[in-house]
Amino acid sequence: MGVNTFTHESTTTIAPTRLFKGLVLDFDCLVPKLLSHDVKSIEIVEGDGGAGSIKQMNFVEGGPIKYLRHKIHVIDDKNLVTKYSLIEGDVLGDKLESIAYDVKFEAAADGGCVCKTTTEYHTKGDHVVSEEEHNVGKGKAIDLFKAIEAYLLANPSVYA
Repeated sequence: MGVNTFTHESTTTIAPTRLFKGLVLDFDCLVPKLLSHDVKSIEIVEGDGGAGSIKQMNFVEGGPIKYLRHKIHVIDDKNLVTKYSLIEGDVLGDKLESIAYDVKFEAAADGGCVCKTTTEYHTKGDHVVSEEEHNVGKGKAIDLFKAIEAYLLANPSVYA
């Protein structure tokens, strides 16, 4: 088993606490609402939704992905940090054991936010995750980020 690590930063004019609430704390409600063409539901499979919990994201029928299961390791609303792992689902295939995410929301000089993500791919055998493979998942994460960002920009009183 190997580990391949990638980092990414996204910036927005939205304050870090608002973005954290939308992308982390209210994720289960917002995503099926904002991305109903892709995401059918998000449910807690084990736990209470906090650290140690397992959540399943179910996708609409006919798409390339049926479901994803994530284990939540940390939700720190004081330091605006979340850590979780993709532990089960179609995207892991026969080359990946899991994918770990470490996401930090930091204040930007303009009052907005810098969202810093470290992604670790835990591979099976001697597989090495290429930049192109990583960019597929990163693209989906950016789409999700942009959908929540657009919602928060259009609704400035939400999480204010």
